[in-house]
This record gives sequence, structure tokens and C-alpha cells, in this order.
Amino acid sequence: MPVTRRVPGETIEMQVPLLIVGGGACGLVAGLAAAGTGVPAVILERDSVARGSTFMSSGFVPAAGSRFQAEKGVRDSAATMAADIQRKNGQEADPAVVATLAEQSGRVIDWLAETHRIPFSLVEGFLYPGHSHLRMHATPRRTGEELMSCLLNAAGTAGIDLLTDARVVELQADDENRIHGVSFERPDGSRESVGCEALILACSGYGADSELVARHLPSLRDALYYGHEGNRGDALRWGEALGASLRDLGACQGHGSLATPQQTLISWALMMRGGVQVNAAGRRFSNEHGGYSEQAAKVLAQPGGTVWNLFDDRIHETALEFEDYRNAREAGAVRVFEDLAEMAEGLSLPLDALEGTFAEMRALAAGGEPDAFGRTFAPETLLAAPYRAVRVTGALFHTQGGLEIDTRGRVLDRAGQPFPNLFAAGGAARGVSGSGDSGYLSGNGLLSAVVMGAIAGRAAASRCSRTSAKAE
Repeated sequence: MPVTRRVPGETIEMQVPLLIVGGGACGLVAGLAAAGTGVPAVILERDSVARGSTFMSSGFVPAAGSRFQAEKGVRDSAATMAADIQRKNGQEADPAVVATLAEQSGRVIDWLAETHRIPFSLVEGFLYPGHSHLRMHATPRRTGEELMSCLLNAAGTAGIDLLTDARVVELQADDENRIHGVSFERPDGSRESVGCEALILACSGYGADSELVARHLPSLRDALYYGHEGNRGDALRWGEALGASLRDLGACQGHGSLATPQQTLISWALMMRGGVQVNAAGRRFSNEHGGYSEQAAKVLAQPGGTVWNLFDDRIHETALEFEDYRNAREAGAVRVFEDLAEMAEGLSLPLDALEGTFAEMRALAAGGEPDAFGRTFAPETLLAAPYRAVRVTGALFHTQGGLEIDTRGRVLDRAGQPFPNLFAAGGAARGVSGSGDSGYLSGNGLLSAVVMGAIAGRAAASRCSRTSAKAE
């Protein structure tokens, strides 16, 4: 059983103020936020090296009102960002949580940059689908691996205790659902327990659990999972055992542009800068500007479950800023063709259909009308020879539903009341992407991890401070 009941006052060998389950970006930021209030945190990480889902991401964190936007003359606002998020998810997310994330986002980015020396900069050159302003913030290499490295360095400098090879297997709670501690397992099978005044679940979602994926995400049950293997739904199971409210379990972030067979992410910036996707018949099948999350299922629905990203030298040169793209090129994923005839032969596509696809794009650009899928084409973004192509498939990156939380990151029970000392953020918590795969706005995952991680860290630290004051 994932939750055991214990008698209040029962001793636990080791006691700490704040425990955090999960050493990804969410857990690390939560720990940094708590440390900033003077409350020490201990982070329990199941793996030997803390990576989490962030490690496999592009590391882009959306934020409104940051100093980085101001330096570039970007006039954004929390209200505009919140409206963008809600428009993408069909108004399905908790509006109070969305507003809070948007309001705090710029402050959290600035705090991480100024206090903890995270080298953020504003990503320029294109807008991701659904964003009305430039608001993606990333570290220089534009990778989640680098963001994790920076956060781990910051946590080390701050003196935060990160205990690796510690897989939490059980929560300990009393009959009032107050968390008293956890038990964790070591690689050799031995178990240890530690008590706490407050607990933050930052252990991500359930994408690596095939049973849960088949139940809640049937359209992606056969999709390649391109996320952290630790995302096995632990937080969901603990929450369910405690009587927590679980919301939007059908929400996820898919991606319609994973190079195959190389399994390297190809940035959606290629599509936003003029690229297109064609299937084995040489035809486009969707609006590539609609969103890369819902594109995963559309790609998987094509013959063979794979399609071709088509772009040109102009887009190729801009894509080189992304390390993932450079890795894909080095792995041989990017193919070059002098003209459409050579590309049709090289990719085994019917030439007449491919020529028809390109002719249609030129006609649409000249007429200024949208195509049957709703996409418009600007003359300056039309593809020109020589052409480039990458074979891609659709993948599941991570889930977006989970434990329902309030604006402070407190977990809510089925009656809508907060648990006494249980918090959640990131993939463990209900996100802001609505109930399906089409509500994901680029960056929603790290928005919930980084910004709500900071909010939950401070709120949990405050809970610890009040508990300590009462004890005195």
C-alpha cells in the first residue's frame, strides 16, 4: 500500500522541516525557494543522478514581465500571458492558478537569474504556437540538460541536501491526512524513513506507466515515450490513497517532431519559420502552426506513423542555435536535396504530389488566403531550394494532469479542501493545459515545474515555520 497510517506522536528516527520528493527542476527550484526563507529542505531523488523530465526538454521557461523582456523592448503582461494559456486550453484550467503562474513567472525568472546566477536570456526570432509575445527564457545552449546543470550548481551553492538513489515508496500520514514522513528504498533493497513538517511532491507524472497511458491517453498508447523513466504515477497513487482530487488526467504534452530512428528532438521552430510536414503521399495533412503537442497524434495517424519535416537553408541556419538540432544533423538525420525531383526520389515520395504541395503553398502566399487547415503562408517564408528533410514521428513527452492544487501549491482533497501539509507542483500536479493533448501551450510543463515549484517551496517553508513556532 503506498500510504500507511501512523499514530500522532509516534517517533521517527530522523526529522527534517521540509521534504521534497523529486530532484528535477521542480524539486530543485522548490528547495531554493524554501532555502531563501531560511527553511532547509532535503530532496529525495530516485536516480543516481538528478535529471528528471527537464533533462530531456528544450529547457524553455515562459514568463511575462521579466527584466529580459524589458531589455529587448517586449511589452508583455501577466494578464496577456494568462489569456494565451487559457485560450489554448479552451478555458479548462483553473483560472486562479493560471493567473498566479503568469503573475509570478517574471519574478521567478529574475530571482533565479539574479540570486542563483541561472544564465537566462530571451529566445528571439519566432513565436511558438499560441504565444502572443516573445516570452521563452532559456540558458545559452537551449537545452534542459544545461538548465538542470545550472540548477544543480545553484542547489549545491545554497547548501541544499540532495539525497540520490532514494526511491520513495511510501507516505506516512495520520487519520487527518497530515503527512508525517516517507519511507524510501535504496538500490540494495534496504529501506529508511524520515519525518517532516511538510512534504512537496515534485516527482512528475505517469508517462512511463503503459497501463496509465493506455487508460488516460488512448490516442498515444502506441506512441514512443520520450520522457523520464521515473514518471510512473507515484504521486497519483499516493494522492488517490489519501483521497486527493485528481484532475485532467487526459492532458499531456506530445510532440510531432522527434527524429526517427535517431530519437532526437527537432525544434518546432522549423515549422514556425516556414517549414511543413508531408506524409508518404507527399501531402500536408494539418496546420503545422496549431501546436506541436496535438501534432503527435496527427503524425502517428499517418501511414507508418512517420512523416517528413521539410525546410530549407534559411531555416537550417537558424535551427543551428539548438543543440538538439545540431545533434540530429551530426547523427545523419538531416538530408539535403538540390530540388524537388531529387527530394522526391530520395524520400520515395510521388513527385507530382510533392510539386502540387509546393505549388499550393506558393498560390496561398500570393493570394493571402488560409489553406484548408487554417494556416497562412507569407511570401518571405516560402521554402526555396536547396531543401532539407528530417524523418520524424510523434511521441509522448510528459503528462499534464495530476493532483489538484490551489494557488499556493497545496494539494486539495475531493471536497476541495487543502491537506494540512502536502504540496505538489510540476508533473505531479494538475497543470494548466486543460483536459487533452491540444491544450498544451509551449512551455506549460516548465512553467508548472519552475514557477509553481518556487511558489510551493515558499508556501511549504511558511508552513514549516508556523509549525516550529507552535512547538516553541
